[in-house]
Amino acid sequence: MNKPVDNITIKVSTISESNFSKMGSPEPVPAQPPRRKALFTALGLAIAIAGAGSLAYWELTGSQYEETDNAYTAVESAQVMSAVTGTVADVLVKDSQSVKKGDVLVVIDPADARLALAQAEANLDSAIRRVKSYQANDARLGDQVSSFDEEIKRLQAQQAATQADLKRASIDLQRRKALVASGAVSGDELTQVQNAYASAQASVNAAKAAVAQAIASRNAAIGAQQANAVLIDDATLASNPEVALARAKRDQAQLDLDRTVIRSPVDGIVARRQVELGQRVQPSSPLLTVVPVQDMYVEANFKEIQLKQVQAGQKVELISDLYGKDVVYHGVVEGFDGGTGAAFGLIPAQNATGNWIKVVQRLPVRVSLDPVELQRHPLRVGLTMTAKVDLHSKP
Repeated sequence: MNKPVDNITIKVSTISESNFSKMGSPEPVPAQPPRRKALFTALGLAIAIAGAGSLAYWELTGSQYEETDNAYTAVESAQVMSAVTGTVADVLVKDSQSVKKGDVLVVIDPADARLALAQAEANLDSAIRRVKSYQANDARLGDQVSSFDEEIKRLQAQQAATQADLKRASIDLQRRKALVASGAVSGDELTQVQNAYASAQASVNAAKAAVAQAIASRNAAIGAQQANAVLIDDATLASNPEVALARAKRDQAQLDLDRTVIRSPVDGIVARRQVELGQRVQPSSPLLTVVPVQDMYVEANFKEIQLKQVQAGQKVELISDLYGKDVVYHGVVEGFDGGTGAAFGLIPAQNATGNWIKVVQRLPVRVSLDPVELQRHPLRVGLTMTAKVDLHSKP
């Protein structure tokens, strides 16, 4: 078994030696340059150039602006509500429709308002007539007081006459009594004189009572005149409180009638229409909203660390996602909100707890827009904007 193996081994060895003799000696490999070092050098130069470029951009451009894409369009919308109670008779607009200030939006059935106005006008006419009667009564009571003055004078004169008659009857009675003892005066004559005296006494008493009654009537007339004067003193017919109150109610009824026709308070676009034909509405019922798109502004929410150099009056460039970068709006910083969104949230942050984590807050900044640009490229409420404030622009 060993001999075949030896033959094979010898043969292989022979072949190997012959092959090596044919190949000859190997040629020397030329030395390669250090490519790795060159690559690192190039990378370092690129990083240095990029850093220098970034620094130059920051110094020349980036440091002059503050930018945020957390900005949205907003506007002070006009909420249209009903001011009276009634049934909707007509709705003349729909959502997305453009309207002008004063255009009719909704009509409420005016029947009830017309009846209320008629009643108020009747009450006003009644108040005017009543005040006129007060004025006429004042003159009548004044004449009545004057009449009682004259009547009192007449009755006092009568009283004086009766007192004179009484005095004369008293003298006659005294004389007759003195002559009765001598028989010069009969009993019948004395009786007649006594009756005349009693009659004169009664006349005096009656005259006194008449004078007292006339004085009482005069005082009553004066009291009635004074009470009536309270209703008309220091006021003309137009300024009398009763007339003024009735007129105010008439004007309110007229206003309620006018309010059955609901008009647009501003120019804008109709949105969120909630009113329908035949609906029963109450005062303060929301009907629809009119969005004055021509008065649109942007509320840009900058981080608090961005606002160090931002001031009211600085210029702002804005880009809307609606139109893209081809349309650039130019605005002005109008002012800053009174607090951050977190401060005015429904559930404010409880920073006094032990698990407090500092979070950079954002403060809303109001930016006005150019009306001409808005007219050329209209916006709607809530659209996303990118705002860039030029910090070097003069306020």
